[in-house]
Amino acid sequence: MGIKGKESTKKGYRKRQRSTSIYFLLWAAFSAFALIIVLMFGFSQRVVMKQTYKTEAVRDLIEKGREIQTILGKEPQDGENKDELVRVLSSYYDVEVYVLNERGEVLLPRPPEMQESGEFSRVFDFSEKIVALKHKLSQTDAPFVIYEGTEEYIYGSKIALYEDSQAYLYVTKSLQLMNAATREMSTRVWLIAVFTFLLSFAVSSAVSGWLTRPISEMTKKARRLARGDFNVDFHGNDYGQEMVELADTLNFARDELSKTDKMQKQLIANVSHDFKTPLTMIKAYASMIIEISGDNKQKREKHAQVIVEEADRLASLVGDVLDLSKIRAGIDALKITTVDMSSYLAEILTRFDYLRETQGYIFEVDIDEDLYTQADELKIGQALYNLIGNAVNYTGEDKKVCVRMKKQGNGYFRFSVTDTGAGIRKEELAGIWERYYRSSNVHKRPVKGTGLGLSIVKTVLEKHGFSFGVQSEEGKGSTFHVDFPLQTLDKQ
Repeated sequence: MGIKGKESTKKGYRKRQRSTSIYFLLWAAFSAFALIIVLMFGFSQRVVMKQTYKTEAVRDLIEKGREIQTILGKEPQDGENKDELVRVLSSYYDVEVYVLNERGEVLLPRPPEMQESGEFSRVFDFSEKIVALKHKLSQTDAPFVIYEGTEEYIYGSKIALYEDSQAYLYVTKSLQLMNAATREMSTRVWLIAVFTFLLSFAVSSAVSGWLTRPISEMTKKARRLARGDFNVDFHGNDYGQEMVELADTLNFARDELSKTDKMQKQLIANVSHDFKTPLTMIKAYASMIIEISGDNKQKREKHAQVIVEEADRLASLVGDVLDLSKIRAGIDALKITTVDMSSYLAEILTRFDYLRETQGYIFEVDIDEDLYTQADELKIGQALYNLIGNAVNYTGEDKKVCVRMKKQGNGYFRFSVTDTGAGIRKEELAGIWERYYRSSNVHKRPVKGTGLGLSIVKTVLEKHGFSFGVQSEEGKGSTFHVDFPLQTLDKQ
């Protein structure tokens, strides 16, 4: 897929993302959650009610069936009509009571007006039910059985009405009331669900609007920040700790962006000035050679030397800017090797011998032997050179610079360079590592620089993950240090 295709895909993805707002997602989530809760509650209540009713119905039917069986199993008293007794028991216990024979014919109760007709047998046909009852009784040793029929619970047992009479007691309790209550509950659950959905629609809409309002406000303020308004304040109404923390973070980002913007403008101004100065000098002295010193060898060479020096300065500036850009962009990858820092630092210090010989600078050196570390030799050398050069430029009238590299505890060693200059003010310490930092203290610059030295040092050391810092006190000089992890070499 080409670049255009990828960009098109990204735009389409962003478009799809924008099509669904957080407001809608929150509203939909709240509404769906409320609806699901209501439906789950209604379903669970229906199941629980049905199960509870059945359990109670079984328990009640067993209790009543056993009592009815006991009463009917007693010897009839003088004048007692068992047909009437069955009717009384049915009414008293609120159940249907029948006594059946082997074929399922109703023995009790028998209405007098239907005893001689065939209509009774057609209405009360228990032929199939007696088969089921006898089958259930044959499968258990218990004196009775209880089971669920069609919209009813059935209690059945064998019973002896008279001395030689064998019959079956058939007691039923209807489930129609339970089924009607269940249907009623289902209807109410649906009505409640509809009402809850409408209520949750309104409530979730209000809550979603309240929750997304600070995000919308911050989005508008972020757009202002993107247009360069660094006075925007992300704090608004208090919507909770998380939003306050987010506002604090965005305000911090605003302040950092403001600093970056100022640094960028300063960088452009400084680079423009530093490029312009040598170019102006080169042009001026080239014109002087053409117009004034062309025939005078001594003046011509002097003017040409200025052109060479300014060209070197311009090349150095360009080189530093490119180095800094490459390192920060990750283009110039680190080439890590094992470096003998003791020997390497001694070699770097030889580059400052001309200052000792021509300008009387004093270098106090204290370097432990056999200090190795894992680093990019070229870039670490550049960083150390810049730190020493910075100390030379800012040291005091005694022209003394102290360079040390000493082994410390916990498996590391420290490089430090100390000058005897005017020191750095506390308010300036945080900015000394930035590009084109200039101390307010007056100093001489025997080591030529571009103003990017400490920024390059910071970038190189951060890329390596090395700890570094500076301690300074006004009037007593400054000490820059770098901590290197100690690499132990196996000696054969």
